[in-house]
Amino acid sequence: MPKLIFIEDNGVRKEVDVPIGVSVMEAAHMFDIDVEGACEGVMACSTCHIIVDKEWYGRLVPASEDEDYMLDLTMGLTNSSRLGCQIAMTEELDGLVVRLPAIIRNMMF
Repeated sequence: MPKLIFIEDNGVRKEVDVPIGVSVMEAAHMFDIDVEGACEGVMACSTCHIIVDKEWYGRLVPASEDEDYMLDLTMGLTNSSRLGCQIAMTEELDGLVVRLPAIIRNMMF
């Protein structure tokens, strides 16, 4: 199973083994990591906003136009921001490092 590394906004690092095909958001939920995902992964919010380590960003499938639109609604947007629901783990992503942003805006409620 590929390893996924979360770095929380307080700097705490959590390494987890994730089944192939599971999204970063789903993995966070599986391991009680504070990623909300209010829309449950249907890309109707941006509460699963993560910041991909720059070393890994170029290895990801590019964001879709719909994902870019949702990211535009995100607080703390960076050049390597993505929605965790849109990144499915693969063997090629073994060791992926993502950071959790300090602030998330939930516009659904």
